[in-house]
Amino acid sequence: MIEWLQNELKHSPEILLFLSLAIGFWIGQFQFGKFQFGGVAGSLLVAVVLSLIGVPVDNGVKALLFALFIYAVGFESGPQFFKSLGPQSIKEILLAVFMAISGLITVLLMAKIFNLDKGLAAGLAAGGMTQSAIIGTAGDALSRLDLPLAEIQKLQANVAIGYAVTYIFGSLGAIIICVNILPKFMGREIHDDALKAEAERLKGAFELAPGQELAIPEIVGRIYKVQQAAGQTLAEIETQTPSLTIERLKRKDKFIDVSPELSLQTDDVVLVVGRRASVVAAADHIGTELQSSAGMEMVMETTDIILRNSKYIDRTLGDVKANTPAYLKHGIYVLGIKRNEEAQPLSDDTILRQGDVVTVYGTKSDLERLIKEAGKALPESLKTDWIFHGAGLVVGLLIGLFVIRIGDVPLTLGAGGGALLSGLLFGWLRSRNKVHGNMPLAASQLLKDLGLAGFVAAVGLQSGLQAIQTIKESGLSLFMIGVVVTLVPLILSMFFARYVLRYDNVAVMAGALSGARSANPAFGGVLDKAGNSIPTVPFAITYALANVFLTLLGPLIVGLA
Repeated sequence: MIEWLQNELKHSPEILLFLSLAIGFWIGQFQFGKFQFGGVAGSLLVAVVLSLIGVPVDNGVKALLFALFIYAVGFESGPQFFKSLGPQSIKEILLAVFMAISGLITVLLMAKIFNLDKGLAAGLAAGGMTQSAIIGTAGDALSRLDLPLAEIQKLQANVAIGYAVTYIFGSLGAIIICVNILPKFMGREIHDDALKAEAERLKGAFELAPGQELAIPEIVGRIYKVQQAAGQTLAEIETQTPSLTIERLKRKDKFIDVSPELSLQTDDVVLVVGRRASVVAAADHIGTELQSSAGMEMVMETTDIILRNSKYIDRTLGDVKANTPAYLKHGIYVLGIKRNEEAQPLSDDTILRQGDVVTVYGTKSDLERLIKEAGKALPESLKTDWIFHGAGLVVGLLIGLFVIRIGDVPLTLGAGGGALLSGLLFGWLRSRNKVHGNMPLAASQLLKDLGLAGFVAAVGLQSGLQAIQTIKESGLSLFMIGVVVTLVPLILSMFFARYVLRYDNVAVMAGALSGARSANPAFGGVLDKAGNSIPTVPFAITYALANVFLTLLGPLIVGLA
């Protein structure tokens, strides 16, 4: 039976790959308290079991899947990574560096004390520090060693074994430290400090989380039956009440094209759109508000415009509003301004810069007029720009070909590290020029999920009896070593953050600490305790850095262990 199965599957080994993914992600969805095994670890374990059939997956498939994964990670983190490299985020930078160095030293010491080979040492780092990308960078570095193919495959299998044995506590330990121990260490609760930090940052205002919207929105539409405003022109009404436009008019059940010089008559029905305060105030001098009126519905749109016209560059927002012709700004409402992915204040003193992304609201015709005048609409497409990203992957793979030798130790980023750095660079370039390099979030998530889980499953399919044998012989000792690799860097980094970097807000520190360990489950627990988004900013900075620093531990451990 097994022999028949082997012969059949050799013609289509990808069946085992996708079977590993299907069963692995099914197993990974089960949750035990705060811990969830996850699809990657689940795919690895299933692949190890299926590897007993004896049908490996081609190395080219592994290389392709991992390059796609690590490039997507870099591309997403690029803007935040380069933005974080400044004096304003020096504490986050130092914390991420300290976490990576303490993790590297801890792994090397454990490997020395317990006589672990390069593969197991790298696997300990990947699982104990929950940085799955280390599997790929270490595996790539191992493939470049001057060793027999069988020995290289054994070491690569040991990477997966070390990861599988230590990953569970790697996730759980980070949750325990960041969510439970850190508040006791600081003497304050995450939720209390999160509320305090939010109040200081927003100064009485608040911001919406994904999926939320204001019960009383800023831009509203109302239908009025004209009474007091009879005899006035539309231009006069809009001049009397700024931040308001009349978008539709119905007279005796017939619709009339709106124009500035058009005069209103008693019992006309008008659709008024504008900022809430102005629209509500308009009732006093227009007429009675109606709940509805046939045909008065109107679809409004929101779009992002890349500011390019030099006429508006280096001018304040207030100057532009005051000195732009009425016909051009009619019906246009600015909802937000972003510069290099960072929101700018919507005040009259804000200076507009080349490349600012301005979010505007209005009718389709009004927006088209503004786009033609101000710059270019940010493309909204479900398609990925593979001209841009294909070039990015080529650059990354070329970077991975370079090898630097320190004595007899070859140090190289490999295909994985090269693709990561290229992804960071091309992600930053995308943030500077939104016209090129589109990659929808769903596409990026697919590359990450399929790339990493597929790569790990491919590695697992080559492990076979060697994996099971190693776990039988040293599974418990490996697990305990993994506990050390998980806890020591976290505890050292916690003391470093408190007493050297002087973090004093436990919510901010918890976000930064979980990000420096790229501990997504721990960050989820921190957010749950915080009740708001305060831990997100420090997490985003340290997480972007950790995706680079921790991933690069793979070739370093292979070279130094």
